[in-house]
Amino acid sequence: CHSRGGSIHVTCNTMPRNDEVARLPEWLEYLQDLGVDAAIVADVGVLSLLKKHAPRVKAHISTQASVSNYQAAAAWHELGASRVILARELSLDEIREIRAKAPRDLELEAFVHGAMCMSFSGRCVISNYMTGRDANRGQCAQPCRLPWRAEQTKKEQDILSLKDLCTIRLIPELVGAGITSFKIEGRMKQPYYVETVTSMYRKYTDLWAELEGDKERFRVSREDQRAL
Repeated sequence: CHSRGGSIHVTCNTMPRNDEVARLPEWLEYLQDLGVDAAIVADVGVLSLLKKHAPRVKAHISTQASVSNYQAAAAWHELGASRVILARELSLDEIREIRAKAPRDLELEAFVHGAMCMSFSGRCVISNYMTGRDANRGQCAQPCRLPWRAEQTKKEQDILSLKDLCTIRLIPELVGAGITSFKIEGRMKQPYYVETVTSMYRKYTDLWAELEGDKERFRVSREDQRAL
């Protein structure tokens, strides 16, 4: 990956139990030995172990930590994080305010495409309750994306999280909000999906850079929109 100009970020963002914490130092040392660039963490204890056992690996704070304000972002930065992945629920105005008030060297990452969590990011127990699969341990069954029937109408309603996020037309606004990195949902997706979506966002992010702020010329083609 490094030989091709890429970087590797490894998720370590579940909420570990006691027996799992005991095994983490060896795992984190292994990541550092491999040359991993960053670990994505959500638990403050895991962050502490990362700084101790893998100090050369950058700490990125997962959306599971539900960073939804500038003070939380600053607090994670003080603990050694170089990047926070913001809660999915934030508006562009909220992201702009976080960028304005958080430390300047703290990178911000935000979801731009894929499934939205109907709860606060990382704080949902519906999947665990219904299926025994814990969303906070990377196993969300996404029951909120199933068609639900509202008793009052006896009709299927889009009452939860049935629609995907697609912000490719908003790239100028996203870049302008101060986002460092775009996050595309890819868990349990096929390689074709990941390649198609990622290449589209790369294409139009590069186009926006080439246009140097000329928003009138920024257009997403119908063909590319259909591909997404």
